[in-house]
Amino acid sequence: MNQSVHFLVFKWREKMAQQYEQLNLAERAEKGGRSARILRKDGIIPANYYYKGEENINLSVVKLELLKSLRSGHRIFEVNLKGSTQYVMLKEIQYHPVTDDIVHIDLMRIRRDEKMTISVPLVLEGTATGVKEGGVMMQNLNAIEISCLPADVPEQLAIDISDLELNASLNVEDLEVSEELEVLTSDELTIVSCQLPKEEVEEEPEEEIELEEGEEPEEGADKTDSDEENSEES
Repeated sequence: MNQSVHFLVFKWREKMAQQYEQLNLAERAEKGGRSARILRKDGIIPANYYYKGEENINLSVVKLELLKSLRSGHRIFEVNLKGSTQYVMLKEIQYHPVTDDIVHIDLMRIRRDEKMTISVPLVLEGTATGVKEGGVMMQNLNAIEISCLPADVPEQLAIDISDLELNASLNVEDLEVSEELEVLTSDELTIVSCQLPKEEVEEEPEEEIELEEGEEPEEGADKTDSDEENSEES
């Protein structure tokens, strides 16, 4: 049974209602793997821009500027495309399987007056009461899906777990959500729990039965080498 919680659940690290991080993009005429490799060697990352009902646009962004924008923690960016100011969300980042460098990004256009669906990271804060009593924290859910206007998208969602007791858990349904946000993740999923650590059970070695002199082993017991030799001689 879940513990009744009055945790401070959602904190806005930074609400992006007034300003958006600007991302400078450039259109690219050439497509294909060869041209993409040339761009990456020059410190430029290929990108695609798309929106329902519109034609996809092939773009590029300077790698250092992209990394700077990512470090800002923003999820929505302001861009200038063909002389028009648009707002985009970073939909997907592709990484090199060996070097882990960014090789490509996908940008999806959003409208500030339309709700959007986005995955927001969950961050645990504080030390649970159950941990102080010898328990171990287990986080099962690292992010949840929410629906909201772009201006209300939080960088992350913080959960204060200080009051989480031993053998208690916090589910999605226990979260206190601001009216600007609609949680789409199933209410029944467990976010975090505090449990006693599992004890390792050591196997006890089998005891050898010592027979007294003249005592016969029980029927079915394995014969010793000497017993087999005696039976062969007879």
